[in-house]
Formats: sequence, structure tokens, C-alpha cells
Amino acid sequence: MSPKQSNRDRAWRRLVTFVMDGRWDWRHKMSEAAGLPFSRVRALDRLRHGPLTLRMLADVIGTDAPAATVIVNDLEARGFVVREAHADDKRSKVVSLTADGRRVLKDADTVRDRAPAAFDVLTDNEVSELSRIVDRLGSE
Repeated sequence: MSPKQSNRDRAWRRLVTFVMDGRWDWRHKMSEAAGLPFSRVRALDRLRHGPLTLRMLADVIGTDAPAATVIVNDLEARGFVVREAHADDKRSKVVSLTADGRRVLKDADTVRDRAPAAFDVLTDNEVSELSRIVDRLGSE
């Protein structure tokens, strides 16, 4: 492995650790506001912009189909989603939010996702540079 790649891998691992460690408090607050485990809030959030097949939902929440089925079963039992046969493929199921599901999302949306206190050590110029770098990474 080249030193350049090693530095990139190290930077990536440190960034992932920083972000993941910083998300625990936010995830807990989101779960508390919604009254649901975070996995359920994440699934509802992914349905915010429209229905998804069960397979697509599994992909966007980063899980497999059986785990997504468990999540959807729970959300359906709570009245937050409905599951219907796909119009073109009767073997597929399409999952949609209900009005109650949208209400739960609205409650969860009250939780602000603020920068962690560690950002306070950065100058305004450093924050601008970090934003520029992240924007560049996102455009690839």
C-alpha cells in the first residue's frame, strides 16, 4: 500500500469514527422524540419522499430484506406505514407512509442536528475550508 493511500485510509477511518461517535446523542434524541427505535425512524425518513418497494427500502436503510420486513411489520402494526402489492409486480410489496407516520416524522424533525462541540476549535476559515472539501467529495 502506498503512503498516499495509507494516509487516505487513515483520514477516512478517523472521519468515520468522529462522525459515528458524534451521532449517538442525536440518534438517541431522534428516537426519544419519535417514540421509536432509531431503525424505525430511519425507515420512516426514507419513505418521506414517496413509497418504496420493500427491497429498495432495505437498500436505502442499509439492511437486508428480512430485517427490513421486521421493521416494516412493526411500523405497520403501529399504523405508521401501509404495505400494498406493487402495481406491476404482484410479488413485490410497496411501503408508504400514513398520516400517523408523517406525524411521527414531524416530531422527529424537531430534533436539531447541530455540529458537535469539537467544531468550536475551528476558525470560520477552517469551517469554510472543511465545507469546501466535503462539497468537493460529494460532487464526485
